[in-house]
Amino acid sequence: FSPKKGSSMTCKKIKLENYRNIESAEIEFSNGVNILVGDNAEGKTNALESVYLFALGKSFRGAKEKDLILFGRDRASVQMDYNADGRDESLEIKYSSLGRRQIYHNKVKLSKMSELVGNFKAVLFCPEHLSLIKDGPSLRRSFLDVAISQIRPVYMKSLQRYNIILANRNKLIKEADENRDHFRSMIDVLSYQLACEAANIASARAWYIDMLCGKVKDCFFDMTGEREKPHLMYQGSAKEDEDAYFDVERIKNRYYELLTSKIEREVAAGSTLYGTHKDDLEIELNGKSARIFASQGQQRSLSLALKLSEGQISRDIDGKEPVYLFDDVLSELDEGRREYVCSNLSGRQVILTTCEKDTSIFGDAKIIRVKGGTYVPQ
Repeated sequence: FSPKKGSSMTCKKIKLENYRNIESAEIEFSNGVNILVGDNAEGKTNALESVYLFALGKSFRGAKEKDLILFGRDRASVQMDYNADGRDESLEIKYSSLGRRQIYHNKVKLSKMSELVGNFKAVLFCPEHLSLIKDGPSLRRSFLDVAISQIRPVYMKSLQRYNIILANRNKLIKEADENRDHFRSMIDVLSYQLACEAANIASARAWYIDMLCGKVKDCFFDMTGEREKPHLMYQGSAKEDEDAYFDVERIKNRYYELLTSKIEREVAAGSTLYGTHKDDLEIELNGKSARIFASQGQQRSLSLALKLSEGQISRDIDGKEPVYLFDDVLSELDEGRREYVCSNLSGRQVILTTCEKDTSIFGDAKIIRVKGGTYVPQ
């Protein structure tokens, strides 16, 4: 987790208008550690969410865009001033209650959200991520998708196409008995299209997991000093060996074979049973499933190692430290893991939220008091 020499990406300022519970606010951040302190429901996570909007392109809490607008208002805006490679830049998103959204990079209008993702890079760690190991595959797929999209924006486009094709294919399957001729004429086309995007997604995930595995091993050992050895594998529904997922053509053919040879089974189930929406990141500890056999402490250490390793990979590829965002998560960690994180915060920008009044553990940090959607630096 030690910082690498080089530049860091930093969020300099966030300006909010009619966002969530915030009528108007301007929050300036230091290049080091920034702590948003306040009671629950005062606006700490709202501010952190607004920063991460520019990395993810949407709310990490799953909120619809209309829910980001202050109640009773018809529009909202979020603007960020940030520094990347020594250059000052800006990003802005404007929301309308009518569902119209406008995105700007350095005041130039962008046509798609995918053009925004990748400009500003951040790593988020929130309480939900503590369950990365023990929860179901969807959370781990989401972790991979978010991490890869920031360093390979074309991946997000492939995900978007995949989800559209999947929705159309599922609709076709559900209506198969109503119009059999239409079903027969379209199912092969949609299966091929889905297989193409599945191959792109699976290949990118395998590439990322290959890098992630070594980082997690080092981070886990550094954090715990334990001799246990974690191992990460891509578990795809194509059921090929790990190396096969680097061969896009081979995996495309395999997914296509599955999608065309099991159609009657899918019709009976009413949905698509094969594809990257069914895949998983398998995590082992000493050759056994960490989800089943690891202790809660080991699972939390692995979860933290995954998120910190995400930042290291972003740094290695982009040449810059991403911004680290911690949403009230340190209070969920035991003393040893909390001290590990706090002792390794130097050399990067960190923005974290906490309800704890005693912030001495964070050393020389910028403290911002939060109450009722207002932000006052201490």
